[in-house]
Amino acid sequence: MKTRLTPFAKLLIVLIIIAGLVFIVYKTNLLNIIAPGGEKSVTTGLKKSDDVIKIGVVTWGGYAGGQYFNEGFKPNKESRFYKDYGFMVDFKVLDDFNDSRSAWKTDEVNLLWATVDAFTTEIAGLKEFNPQIIFQADWSRGGDAVVVRRGINNVADLKGKKVAFAEMTPSHTFLLWLLEAGNLGYNDIEAVKVANAIDAADLFKKQQVDAAVVWSPDDADCVAKVTGSKVLQSTKQASYIIADVFIAKKDYVEKNREKLLQLLEGWMKGAAEINASETAKQKAAKILAEGLQQPEDFCLQAINNVRLCTYGDNINFFNLKGNYSGVTGEDLYNKMSVKYAKIGYETTNIPSWRLAANASLVSSINLPGSVNEAEGAARFEQASATAQSAQAISTKAVRISFPTGSYQLDENAKYIIDNEFLDIAKMFGNARIRIEGNTDNTGSAALNKTLSYKRAKAVADYLTRQHGFDYDRFVIVGNGPDKPIADNSTEEGRAKNRRTDFELLPE
Repeated sequence: MKTRLTPFAKLLIVLIIIAGLVFIVYKTNLLNIIAPGGEKSVTTGLKKSDDVIKIGVVTWGGYAGGQYFNEGFKPNKESRFYKDYGFMVDFKVLDDFNDSRSAWKTDEVNLLWATVDAFTTEIAGLKEFNPQIIFQADWSRGGDAVVVRRGINNVADLKGKKVAFAEMTPSHTFLLWLLEAGNLGYNDIEAVKVANAIDAADLFKKQQVDAAVVWSPDDADCVAKVTGSKVLQSTKQASYIIADVFIAKKDYVEKNREKLLQLLEGWMKGAAEINASETAKQKAAKILAEGLQQPEDFCLQAINNVRLCTYGDNINFFNLKGNYSGVTGEDLYNKMSVKYAKIGYETTNIPSWRLAANASLVSSINLPGSVNEAEGAARFEQASATAQSAQAISTKAVRISFPTGSYQLDENAKYIIDNEFLDIAKMFGNARIRIEGNTDNTGSAALNKTLSYKRAKAVADYLTRQHGFDYDRFVIVGNGPDKPIADNSTEEGRAKNRRTDFELLPE
């Protein structure tokens, strides 16, 4: 005899079957999520091994564009990378330099921070991994500073002094440029090499060194704790020396090109939003505070101490239009390889910029609109009268030859300016420059004073016309014979006195 099922029993069987199917689907998807590489994740449709881009960073404000767009440091579904592009991003804080490099080599992170200047000292050792610079994240704009004890008022005063800095890092680079701007060589100081900028600050606060290259906000802490000390110079003025970038293995770039294009696009959107909106900047500071485990005001200051690079900034950094006259990544890379080689570091075997950099990602995206444009050139108010005699931070004496009685620059004079001072003017892009013309004591002092002013002005005119600097950046002074640096009673001394001084002025 057949048993007829009641409607309730039929419904119960159907529900049991549905529940079973749901369980099977859930279990299958769960296995897909946690399975090793090769299985696909239902969350994104990507392979498990490709679900997350892992990025190694340090405690720094310059990566805020990506962290803000990611809505945090950890992979999460609120991330705009996930919502807009379907993948997740994980920012891993690796403040120890050696640990960060080890993590990158073993694929614990896929992208890793570096700075172009110091990258020249490590790229040869990473050769087997084919590292490539794929985009610029920021310019340091106050994040790095040189603090000095009482009695040190300019770069020349550092001669013979103990200076602490982290070797082969941006701190080292900044110090080399500052010494050059002050007519000092590396051997003119007593170098105290430490592991990182935090250690340099500690030595300064213990008053075991005369000066130190430190990070912000340690610069303010040093000044507060060492009576009479001050910040001699920072990257607020030395605005185009330290460029943070991200590197990836060539093989990773080739296998993940589409995702990296989307990462770059989102990151640049985030940077532009922060640059344009105080509300977005405050939000970014909150995100950094949680991710870095630092106070929110610390993180806000960290963001304010950088220029978050936009799409347009990256176009300039890689000089993709071919006509950018500012500081490019290639400029920094090549110049620092030479500078480090001069002081004994091995940089002869580093690959060319063409191999070290991969601009194809930047060149393949397009972000229109004014917020995505490059930062404009620095503009200055007309200098006050006090700038004529203000204490200079550094003085670079350059021998520029003029025909007797003339103030016209010949081609050789232009070459000397370009070769001996142009880079300093570019690297210290936010610093006001005083150009002082000087003569020997031959002839009328009054006529020499007028002539020296015209010669200094001719130099400022050339730098403005040929290289696009703001004319108001320059303070022009004609000293005539009033500031000799050598004995005017000898021909050799008179030759030294016929010079042009380039001086970096304080804010």
